[in-house]
Amino acid sequence: MSRILPLDARSYARSALHGEERAWRETNCYVDLWIELLHALGLDPVAPLAFTLDCDFEGDQWTFFKYPLEDLRTVYGLEVLELAVWLPLTTHLEEQVSRGRPVIVEVDSFHLPDTAGVSYGVEHTKSSIAVQEIDLAHRRLGYFHGPGYFQLEGADFAGLFQLDVERDPRRLPPYVEIVKLDAQVRPKPAELTARALGLLREHLRRRPSRNPFTAWRERFERDLEWLRTQPLPVFHGYAFATLRQLGANFELTASFLRWLEGRGETGLEPAAVQFDAISGTAKTLMLKLARAVMHKKPLDLAPFASLEHAWAGGMGQLADRYDR
Repeated sequence: MSRILPLDARSYARSALHGEERAWRETNCYVDLWIELLHALGLDPVAPLAFTLDCDFEGDQWTFFKYPLEDLRTVYGLEVLELAVWLPLTTHLEEQVSRGRPVIVEVDSFHLPDTAGVSYGVEHTKSSIAVQEIDLAHRRLGYFHGPGYFQLEGADFAGLFQLDVERDPRRLPPYVEIVKLDAQVRPKPAELTARALGLLREHLRRRPSRNPFTAWRERFERDLEWLRTQPLPVFHGYAFATLRQLGANFELTASFLRWLEGRGETGLEPAAVQFDAISGTAKTLMLKLARAVMHKKPLDLAPFASLEHAWAGGMGQLADRYDR
């Protein structure tokens, strides 16, 4: 068996960013696995969250937000590299984990037991996991996914890595990254805060030049009419790509600002409240949108005005302070 951390899925204590009280306990697969990987490594996953200020409406979706790899290097000295898959994937996993490197790999959620009731054994959907333990002889795997740390074995292991079927030459290898911990640093509190503030200023300068909720409002009425003609799975995809992404993103923004407030950057609570308001409104709007689509009922678009106002207010407060 090769493993990096002595973790047990049954007793693993997840990050507070995945606590039950969160409006969006899950964000997207990549951010979620990094939250838990950083947490398990003893590194605060809140410190590099300034990238959530970049979130924008992209036309067919909201930004699928991720921890930028350069930010992880800036804050914690982590180096993330693409892994060329030229041997069986399990061989690469054994090699890299034995070197103390977590491996981030795209897999099929059909074989992930932690997705029971959603994808496990039901549908084939792409997701990313971070492998930190592998036992090929006994077909066991320890991995970060969603809001926690999990283990799988046996048939799930075989299915995940296509071990007991003839290899299809048309099947492309997955995208894989390795996390090199060699240069990992644990900045002292004052230095960690300074690095986080540096990223805040940098990402604030990258914020959308136009209020993204204004742009989305102009598109939304057409989206709504189209959704009413589509099957339910299309609605679920739309809700994930829009409301869940923006809602989860701005809840993390609020957490980041409150983290800074607790470290001496006073006066950030009003902006945090604005971003929390975006998160909560998105949650409510998703439920109302579901009813409007399924029952062909009208949808009150008044919440868009509050979303526009909250984004403008929160960003304006931050810009007045950090982008001069």
